Amino acid sequence: MSRPTGRVLTLLELLQSGGTRTVAELAERLGVEGRTVRRYVNQLIDLDVPVESVRGRYGGYRLAPGYRLPPLMLGDDEALAVLLGLVLGRRAGLTTAERTANETAAAKIRRVLPKHLARRLDALTEALEFTERPGDLDTPDADVLLTVADAVRHRRPLTLRYTDREGRRSERTLHAYGIVAHSGRWYVTGQDAGIGEDRTLRLDRIADARTLPGSFEAPAGPGPAERVLTGFATAPYRHEVVLRVHGTPEQIRARLPVAVASIEEHRPAADLDLTAERWLRVGLRAERLDWLPAVLAALDRPFVVERPEELRGLVTALADRLASCARQE
Repeated sequence: MSRPTGRVLTLLELLQSGGTRTVAELAERLGVEGRTVRRYVNQLIDLDVPVESVRGRYGGYRLAPGYRLPPLMLGDDEALAVLLGLVLGRRAGLTTAERTANETAAAKIRRVLPKHLARRLDALTEALEFTERPGDLDTPDADVLLTVADAVRHRRPLTLRYTDREGRRSERTLHAYGIVAHSGRWYVTGQDAGIGEDRTLRLDRIADARTLPGSFEAPAGPGPAERVLTGFATAPYRHEVVLRVHGTPEQIRARLPVAVASIEEHRPAADLDLTAERWLRVGLRAERLDWLPAVLAALDRPFVVERPEELRGLVTALADRLASCARQE
């Protein structure tokens, strides 16, 4: 690579780092005169790289949004960070519906990595293991994801088509508060304007999302992530479970997090120690009950099953099995 060509690429890398760069700053970094910097800028413009001139005391050059992505100049650490993000995003299921886009982007960067860095990346991916097997999760359409994100940022209403878990389709107007990634899925939380209630929707079940005129005010109170987790804990399921557990909220949350259960906090007296153990009412909803007895045993706290009766029988059966095993020699 000739030195002028190398300097043009270095100029592109400097501009890609963000902000406005003065001619004097660029000339110093490149080791050339100011008029040579201007010539290099013209070469980038000839290559359709959107460089714009900024006038004034603090003027200079900066990259402007263009109709296509210009060539990226990534350092070793930057390339490694991007590749790891692609690998982990694909593994976690947090990709767009075009899963091949993730794979082709990783392949393009991998193809131009220096050999020493490629070897280190291969060593890392071979040594890396995950605690859970990847699932075949449905992922959202990229255009839907970006449209919803834009509506969240500018507080614009959304109209969308949604398919619920029962396969029922509906058209909704949503005031979206935020986007949340949880357990390998994308969710949007907001108010369904048609019914005036908060809803949490899976992004992969949304089709044809479009912004509407107007705006809305985001509500005070919990943030989007807390709203999503609370929604999971209170969503309708086959079984409604109510428990009384003697302990602290922290002890209960260790086994029954916010996404699983709600804890009814009684208003304490002024002199009550909030960290002290006390009886708390815990509510949760579940499609199946067979996993709960083991979780309650792992709590290692006194508890009472208020309902359902079926859960009491499962807890008793587990206790009998454990007692039987303990008596065996």
